Amino acid sequence: MTPAIPGFDLRRVPVADGVELTTAVGGSGSPVVLLHGFPQTHLMWRHVAADLAADHTVICPDLRGYGASGKPADPDGTAYAKRTMAADVVALTEALSHERFALAGHDRGALVAFRAGLDHPERVTHLALLDVLPTLDMWDVLHGTSAAVAFHLYLMAQPPGLPERMIAAAADDFFGFFLDAWTRAPEALPADVRAAYLAACRAAVPSIVADYRASAGIDTAHDRADRDAGKRLAMPVTVLQQDWGAALGYDAAALWRAWAPDLRHTTVTCGHFMAEEAPQEVAKALRELLTRAG
Repeated sequence: MTPAIPGFDLRRVPVADGVELTTAVGGSGSPVVLLHGFPQTHLMWRHVAADLAADHTVICPDLRGYGASGKPADPDGTAYAKRTMAADVVALTEALSHERFALAGHDRGALVAFRAGLDHPERVTHLALLDVLPTLDMWDVLHGTSAAVAFHLYLMAQPPGLPERMIAAAADDFFGFFLDAWTRAPEALPADVRAAYLAACRAAVPSIVADYRASAGIDTAHDRADRDAGKRLAMPVTVLQQDWGAALGYDAAALWRAWAPDLRHTTVTCGHFMAEEAPQEVAKALRELLTRAG
């Protein structure tokens, strides 16, 4: 039996031509949208979502290309641009009758959330970003042998064909490597949840690669245009992050502050999968964010 978020309804919501997002919805009150990361699905939010649902409507979609959501082809390199995926989030909330919403994202979902905050500031009231840097900054801080930690970024940046074949040939080994290497608390990913993540990724290799390939192309172009124009996030922003800056030689808070004037940046001690490894800490940070005036 596939794991689920207790008390949440699972829905298929159309967001674009031929694209539906499978979405878990629970609770009542002001809306909070939670976007998952790689190599996961909306299930990664199960603990935090249950906490927030006590007084919020909590909306947890599988991103396009992931989990049980639509996986459109990408003939021109735009189907998995974070701008496109951010538009999905706006369409999703509109379909669920929410004009404005708070937004939190982890990993790939944080990149979608970041783009939604820049492109749709009239919709996003509060923004939380977990364990990423903006795409443009991410590429800028990777240098020399230390960049080996991000080998998957370079692999999936290659033209269509070879990355998909290589990953599909050993999908469980590939995706399982990150589930193992990026956690400091393996018990936070129980066997049934881990199996669900692997099955979802195994069935989505082309779209996952397309998502990453976009971050080596069109997403950097969008970020660069906004940085050159001086565009910044207008809403209160919370960033929770491992201390990657110490390992790779950059000041993470300073990089984020350039994009987010109203920033609270916290370095966490748990692993990458913080919503599962430290759900109470994450839920507390989100609740504190929601108290800040926009």
